[in-house]
Amino acid sequence: MATPATAPKRAPGRRSVTGTRGMVAAGFLLPALVLLGALVVYPIAYSVQRSFFDRSGDSFAGFANYVEIFTDDTILTAVKNNAVWVVVAPTVATALGLIFAVLTERVRWGTAFKLVVFMPMAISMLAAGIIFRLVYEQDPDRGVANAVWVGVHDTFAESAGYPRARPLPVHPLEEAGGGAFITEEPVRAGTPAELPLVGVAPADMPEDAKPATAPPPAADGRITGTVWLDFTRGGGGTPNSIDARELGLPGIEVEAVEDGKVVATATAAADGTFSLPAEADGARLRLPESNFRERYNGVDWLGPSFVTPAIVGSYVWMWAGFAMVLIAAGLAGLPRELLEAARVDGANEWQVFRRVTVPLLAPVLAVVLVTLIINVLKIFDLVFIIAPGSVQDDANVLALQLYRSSFGTDAHLGVGSAISVLLLLLVIPVMWFNIRRIRKETRR
Repeated sequence: MATPATAPKRAPGRRSVTGTRGMVAAGFLLPALVLLGALVVYPIAYSVQRSFFDRSGDSFAGFANYVEIFTDDTILTAVKNNAVWVVVAPTVATALGLIFAVLTERVRWGTAFKLVVFMPMAISMLAAGIIFRLVYEQDPDRGVANAVWVGVHDTFAESAGYPRARPLPVHPLEEAGGGAFITEEPVRAGTPAELPLVGVAPADMPEDAKPATAPPPAADGRITGTVWLDFTRGGGGTPNSIDARELGLPGIEVEAVEDGKVVATATAAADGTFSLPAEADGARLRLPESNFRERYNGVDWLGPSFVTPAIVGSYVWMWAGFAMVLIAAGLAGLPRELLEAARVDGANEWQVFRRVTVPLLAPVLAVVLVTLIINVLKIFDLVFIIAPGSVQDDANVLALQLYRSSFGTDAHLGVGSAISVLLLLLVIPVMWFNIRRIRKETRR
């Protein structure tokens, strides 16, 4: 073994192996450091500096731009919406991913289901925004969400058939308040009642509507009559008289009202005819407001009240598959003997899931949550595309406000830079938590 005195000396001017490797490493790192400084460090430093200047950039404004963030109503709405996004979207997406991963672990078609759920990740934010802009259309004939919603609603509460039907001033009907109409004179047995209406577009007429007919007088004291559309295509016809090409209004409800009380009711047939018992003799006939209510048109998903939850729903649709795939990978690596030991000890499946599976998946769940929180803080595309211009202020988020403040028609680069600095400050704690978690994992 060579002692320090007898160890071979390095030739003068000869570089050590360590020194040579250090220079090579520096040579490889230098381009990356230059790019990092040019594309990351310099923009951050310039944004921080610019945030302390006014709109023109010539005068020092101090913290005025930061004060405006929390005093301007539009920007304050963006801050509040961002808080909703950070709390709701990652939590819901992670919870759904966990449920999907656990429930599909043992089923035969689990892989196919995971593929379907993960497929939205292949769609860009722009395309997803366009898709959900159509999904949330107000018109049930175009928007899928309202088509389903209206279908369910009409199953339990039938919509009115003639929302714009009304009598003309010369007709024998008058307003009864609340959207109802009533005959001007009482009806008598032996004289058929005629109740003409207008205001129903031919395209909105029921398919089962038949040509209107005048019923013969009833011999047993009953009250008969006809409710029909007093309109002839192409013009012509006689007002208040049933013409050959005019259709009945099937489904119209008719009430006989006497002294403010309903004594009898009837529903018009396909040809508009109806029949009331003898108790209706001397009463006035009323067409209740339920015949003329506006059709239920669904929920205004893109209105001020629901636009943010609607957009969050589209985000969850895209990113639940991402959460599911990561959690499924973590689930596949769990030690099965711990799960089986819990079952042997008498734990049911819910207890195994809550007390064993979820704690063991905590590191994976943390990764998913942190990733989605960072992603949500910079959400822009979906809000910009889905929210109509009239409610964009209600759906506003910080990234969108950053774009509007920096490049909009009333651009204020000082405020835009302050918003970018605020976003950076919001991301730093999340990144710190992520780095700390990674270090703990590497020490194990």
